Amino acid sequence: MPSVPQLGARGGGWVALQLSLIAVVFVLGAAAPGWPDGAHWWLKGVGAACAVAGAIVFVSAIRTLGAAMTQFPKPNERGALVVDGPYAVVRHPVYSGAILLIGGIALALSPWALVPTAVLALVWALKARVEERLLTARYPGYATYCEHTRYRIVPFVY
Repeated sequence: MPSVPQLGARGGGWVALQLSLIAVVFVLGAAAPGWPDGAHWWLKGVGAACAVAGAIVFVSAIRTLGAAMTQFPKPNERGALVVDGPYAVVRHPVYSGAILLIGGIALALSPWALVPTAVLALVWALKARVEERLLTARYPGYATYCEHTRYRIVPFVY
């Protein structure tokens, strides 16, 4: 597979792309047609449950990262390699939680909001590859961590 571009010195292009897609999810969720009446409340419930679970994973991952947290693919200069907590399950739990959170919101609001959510998940999968290239260059133990923590974003899948 060809190398995924870094999109700027720190990877700011990835941040701009993800923020734009998150905005599209919310705009479509608010403005696009919702679910049919028969499925409306059931999907809202499932969406809310996913959003809550995603928020828990997201916040836990950010708290575990501490000073290492950055929205950019390039590792934070004051950070250290984190391999415990949610990082013992997947290598990018911030993305895992955010996908669940935003996917849950999209599911609760409108089927149209699921389209940019799927694109956002793909963007985060590609951004994770860029991050891993930079993390491998920054932290000597990152390759070993990847061997022990096989999955990037979704346990047992990817």
